[in-house]
Amino acid sequence: MHPVHPGEPAHLRGDHVSGDHVTGDHVTDDVTDDHVTDDGVTDDIDARDSAGVLAALHRLSALGTVATARGSAVAPPVHIPRPDSSWLKVRENLLDRGATVAYATWTEWLPAVLTTPRLRPLLGRDFSRYERTDDPAVRCRFAASRLLIKYTAAAALGIEAEDIDIAYRLGGRPYLRGLDQVEVGLTHTGELMAVGISRMGRMGLDAERADRRFDAGLMRRAMCTPAEAAELDALPAHQRAAGLLRLWTLKEAYTKALGQGMRLPFTEFGFGLALGGLRTPDGTAALGEEWAFATYPVLGRYLVSAACHDAGLDPAGDTSVGTMLDRRLLTAMTPPGQDTPTVDI
Repeated sequence: MHPVHPGEPAHLRGDHVSGDHVTGDHVTDDVTDDHVTDDGVTDDIDARDSAGVLAALHRLSALGTVATARGSAVAPPVHIPRPDSSWLKVRENLLDRGATVAYATWTEWLPAVLTTPRLRPLLGRDFSRYERTDDPAVRCRFAASRLLIKYTAAAALGIEAEDIDIAYRLGGRPYLRGLDQVEVGLTHTGELMAVGISRMGRMGLDAERADRRFDAGLMRRAMCTPAEAAELDALPAHQRAAGLLRLWTLKEAYTKALGQGMRLPFTEFGFGLALGGLRTPDGTAALGEEWAFATYPVLGRYLVSAACHDAGLDPAGDTSVGTMLDRRLLTAMTPPGQDTPTVDI
């Protein structure tokens, strides 16, 4: 349950450029991404130090996971600097908590993009988009993010990365074709890219630099509920930017998980500045225990927030492809008169 009503347009919108949304230095493939655009991101205030923002959030106890009655979701994101890194923790997190997040910088994965002879089969349907992209940095970042999705999903499903087929819903949200019970979340900003996999329900991610510059007054008016604004006003001035940044990333993650994005005004739902779940605009805790939220610092200069929905799916920890594969797809692939094939892992 959540106390929001989709349908109204957001007050601020991003620019649509060749299938990607670009807002300031934040480029994403999900058109349900940014609510605050260049109008709210400025360079006319003093730069904030990343360590200071993270310290302020620690003082607010705002970093970490919000557990629900069904158990905590989203373990700390796992740094995967190369495709041949250990994926054990990624798989353990998925088995133990139902969701997992892996992250890296696209430059860490750049050697894999440039040197692998398997790039075409790894990218699959996305290889044509890769070839059509003129800007070398955008092209390589796109490829690196798709490889991270495929390797993360492959680690969870126990199959080869080439066997993962990425497709896109209306609006650009990626999903794994034929694996309807596996949800994918993707975000990237600057050099950072993060991928989430969930077997329990919808998942959304958002990332921002901890030293992101923005017009705090405009951000507060565009995205804060009355209760959030009151909490911000009660903070020391030097902590308000940190609180806004965490609220921003949590709201982005939640609306991405819902698939609403810019259609859902940020002022219609809220969070507490410290760790806490979803709230109504007046600050009352929202009913329902099926959502869990998390905010974590990564690489000492970014924040990654996640929203995970527990849809009450089978809690069995088996995420092998033989279990997760959509049986309807197997049926469709079977010629009439033959039995549905089995999948051996």
